[in-house]
Amino acid sequence: MLSLLAVVFLIWLVFGYFAYGHWVAKQFRLDDERETPANKVNDGDDFIPTKPFYLFGQHFSAIAAAGPIAGPIIACQAFGWLPCLLWIAFGVVLIGAVHDFSTLASSVRHGAASIAEITKEKLGTGAGRAMMAFIWIALIYVIVAFTDITAGTFVSGTEELQGASFNAGGAVAFASVAYLLLSIVLGLVEKYLKPPLWLSTIIFVPATFALSYLGTKFSTVFLLDHVSWGVLILIYCIVASLVPVWALLQPRGYLGGFVLYTAIAVGIVGIFFGGYEIQQPSFKSWDIGGMTGMLFPFLFVTIACGACSGFHGLVCSGTTSKQIDKESHTRSVGYGAMLAEGFVAFIALVTIMIVASEAVKGVSPGKIYGNGIGEFLTILIGKENLPFAITFGAMAFSTFVFDTLDVSLRLGRYIVQELFGLKGKVGAIIGTLATIVVPFICVLIAPKGSWNDFWTLFGASNQLLAALSLLSITAWLYQARQRIAFTLLPMLFVLAITLTALTSLVVGNFRAANGLDIKFVNGVASLVLIVLAVYLVITALIKLRGEKRGELVPENA
Repeated sequence: MLSLLAVVFLIWLVFGYFAYGHWVAKQFRLDDERETPANKVNDGDDFIPTKPFYLFGQHFSAIAAAGPIAGPIIACQAFGWLPCLLWIAFGVVLIGAVHDFSTLASSVRHGAASIAEITKEKLGTGAGRAMMAFIWIALIYVIVAFTDITAGTFVSGTEELQGASFNAGGAVAFASVAYLLLSIVLGLVEKYLKPPLWLSTIIFVPATFALSYLGTKFSTVFLLDHVSWGVLILIYCIVASLVPVWALLQPRGYLGGFVLYTAIAVGIVGIFFGGYEIQQPSFKSWDIGGMTGMLFPFLFVTIACGACSGFHGLVCSGTTSKQIDKESHTRSVGYGAMLAEGFVAFIALVTIMIVASEAVKGVSPGKIYGNGIGEFLTILIGKENLPFAITFGAMAFSTFVFDTLDVSLRLGRYIVQELFGLKGKVGAIIGTLATIVVPFICVLIAPKGSWNDFWTLFGASNQLLAALSLLSITAWLYQARQRIAFTLLPMLFVLAITLTALTSLVVGNFRAANGLDIKFVNGVASLVLIVLAVYLVITALIKLRGEKRGELVPENA
């Protein structure tokens, strides 16, 4: 049954790329004769024409973080695996991949401008600033949600592996900290010694995997409580946001890519050769109770990045569009990478589908994923190596989280600097501190287990960002006299889901709030996001009513 589901899912993804993805790409009239920003600027720094194979890997590792892993696991625990699988399958092909490709293609056509800049050009300065404010709040909740989940993974691990000389959570913590230190060493080596890339690869990539083994041997070195780990992770984010990209972000991303591909390969082995049976119920209820217990809309926003992610649009229009060599590459990189992320979400869903509901009650998604990947890995290395295997699986999860955390804080810092005209190192420090202050407050005052509340708000804001990005792209296509249904309908669908979810969160959080606690903060954030989104929608409608419609290529291209 499990293998059959995987085959059908893969066939659907292939169909999506070669059929629907091909049709969507035709609507943009991609032309390889048109000069891309990478070739036009080609400054050797940000604008660099890159082969699609290498760019795909870089882009995929940037977008495939913890989102498509934690979301499906949380949603399956609440609603059952079947509705999760259906939303991932249809969402990733018809909405998520369309969003990613459209954002990437439109950015390339607009001189590699960010989605906020495109919004400003199409809908006005006020709309552009509102979009930037929305993105900033969404990034804050990315940081809060992922920090809380990762801290929980570092505190404790699989109970059956715990012993006097072994702590599963401590093993993951040691391996993850060592991974970050190894990334710094790689950055220094690449910067000052400049060895051939193949030499660095054969030395540092095996060393990365060896860290999981070392984690099992030094599992009692880093034993801290949940809050302490949360604070240390946020301090890491501050450092990562301020140091040059060569010192941490680039080498960490390079090594993290190998961890990502290995985790996917191990997942495939487990699905097709593990002989596992589905133990989770296919469907639980339309409403399991509580503030976020309704399947509509909370199934959709909980799965978040596994089906559709506004964060991807920031990557597409922030870095990837500056490296597109030919316009036709936007389809393989933008549409294709999102489909690959859909398969990452499927593997994550499988890691909980094969475990009984009672066994995962109250367990964080990072632990569930780590345990599942660990079980799959033992098919290759033997059951006697289960501690190492599970440590690797959990370290892989934290690796994906760090990919997201340092990029999110860096992007948040950029937005604050741009909004207030802050320049230089001082501006960078102010922008970083302004972005990190709310996550610090949330980590310090939030009660244990608050990651679920953070995750739901993160998912809603993230998918609403995708809807607003599609809103700007739809406005551009409308002005250019192109078909708009393929972006308009997904935009309306996601807009309805996310606004409904945020409205429920506003009401529920304010009712449950006890003074200026975490519920109150979440309620205020939800309300602000709704106001910004409604303002952008109204602005778009007013702007487009009398808009002159012209050609697809913008005037400044």
